[in-house]
Amino acid sequence: MNTYRIALLAGDGIGEEIMAEAVKILGIVSSRHAEIGFELIPAAFGASAWFSTGSCWPAETEELCDAADAILKGTIGLGHTESRQIPPDQSPEKGLLMMRRRYDTFANFRPVYLPGFLAHFSPLRPEIIGDGIDIMIIRELVGGLYFGEKEAGVNTQGLRYAREILEYDENQIHRIVLVAFETARKRRRKLHSIHKSNVLKSSMLWTDIVDEVSVDFPDVEVNHMLVDAAATHLCLRPTEFDVMVMENLFGDILSDQGGGILGSLGLMPSACLGPDKSYYEPSHGSAPDIAGKNIANPYSMIGSVAMMLEMSFGMDREAKNLWQAMQQVFAGGYSTPDISKPGSDITMVSTEEFGDRVVAELTKLPA
Repeated sequence: MNTYRIALLAGDGIGEEIMAEAVKILGIVSSRHAEIGFELIPAAFGASAWFSTGSCWPAETEELCDAADAILKGTIGLGHTESRQIPPDQSPEKGLLMMRRRYDTFANFRPVYLPGFLAHFSPLRPEIIGDGIDIMIIRELVGGLYFGEKEAGVNTQGLRYAREILEYDENQIHRIVLVAFETARKRRRKLHSIHKSNVLKSSMLWTDIVDEVSVDFPDVEVNHMLVDAAATHLCLRPTEFDVMVMENLFGDILSDQGGGILGSLGLMPSACLGPDKSYYEPSHGSAPDIAGKNIANPYSMIGSVAMMLEMSFGMDREAKNLWQAMQQVFAGGYSTPDISKPGSDITMVSTEEFGDRVVAELTKLPA
């Protein structure tokens, strides 16, 4: 048997609830494949870890993640009052950046996927959604403003100031652009490179590298688009996109907008890939206001499991089965209160029941 070690970082808020459904799915997947096993190793991470250990990224968790074949991460962050008790330089977000830097998870994949029959989830008009939205946003994850040099203080005029550097070198850009071209070649062979080259030197270098790499991918259609135009087109013509690639800050913003056009970040899982180790997580927050109520939809968490099965363990068919099973639950008229409004054709179920229904649909499909 091939046993994969998975570090489970449930995190904060609804993290424990949706992670429980991920564990349920992994158990079923393992039972369907006698040659595959999963060793699941829980570990503390996030704001709750700070309150219990004094660190959002404890040394013990770091060691467990180092030894794991992949990391499955839940949500991080608590409510405003609790969050203010944590020093800013020790926040859960700082711990997440440390994880990204340690494992060099430079390639972030966020699928923006909504079949036409689920158009009711989206705030966009049905005629804009058409037969459905199917976009893969690929974001560079370990460079740019978030990782650049920072300082703050008072200048010689006595004014408070902040200074942050946005820096990329050609190797950083080349490797994420190459991932995007390879992904586009496997899909509809259409790539949008998102930039701000009318203002930023970093974007000028970005577009140069895209053009250089494109020579090796003559079968992929390349479109350069300013980030502000891309934000507009995502709302007005989302079906024109296939693969979108962009730097860190732009990717952070536009991928959340992608969740908006779906109707909820609860419908957006993600994968963060590095050369040797990857982690997988829902794109949404910890939703402390609904934590413990058993109403959070586990779609993004279970979708992250599907991405892990495919990208880390090569279980492509079972990953597709899992996506299909989740869509079948929605197609059957079931949803959770956090992402749906009550309607005559929607039956509201709990987090746990949604997971149970995904399991039931998965077991109907050939392994």
